[in-house]
Amino acid sequence: MNRRARTVLVLANGVQRLVELRISARNRVRLGGAEQASPSTYPVMVATHVALFAVCVWPRPGRRVPRSVEIAALAGLAAATGLRLWVIRTLGTSWNVTAHVPSGMHVETGGPYRWIRHPNYAAVGLEFLCLPLAVGAVQEAVLLSLANAAVLVPRIRAEERLLDTVPGYREAFLGVPRFIPRRERRSVRFLPGTASPVA
Repeated sequence: MNRRARTVLVLANGVQRLVELRISARNRVRLGGAEQASPSTYPVMVATHVALFAVCVWPRPGRRVPRSVEIAALAGLAAATGLRLWVIRTLGTSWNVTAHVPSGMHVETGGPYRWIRHPNYAAVGLEFLCLPLAVGAVQEAVLLSLANAAVLVPRIRAEERLLDTVPGYREAFLGVPRFIPRRERRSVRFLPGTASPVA
């Protein structure tokens, strides 16, 4: 990938992230007094994302990956983008990047939540791996992925503690994997105020 293509790729992903922040801020206002999961991790998460884009846009003369790896990375990046957009569409006004969880939220079991509990974080993890790889930053892809994981582990645990207090969440996602889907494990929607699953 030449320098111009790399710059366009990183800028396109950066613009997408800014649009997402705007959507999140608008949704956050609508959520009102929702509790935030692990608020101390959010500034660190922002810093890792800034580092991701800064590293990827930095010139690397002579550092390229094989064409097959580059194509696979771009395909993974496209999949991550598609998955994140699917999440945003599925959650609607409940989607936000700050992990605010309203106590009376609707338990969403449709879209990608049919197969995994945290599709948004799966998309982020894929992006942290694939974007650096696509621009030839192999070592940085590993380091940034580790940094991203270090931020997300406590954040996800805190978010799950909040989600478990939402009526019906634990029952709906019992046995559903966090990130990698399994055909025999799917979420189940329950009738409000009952233990009866919706057929």
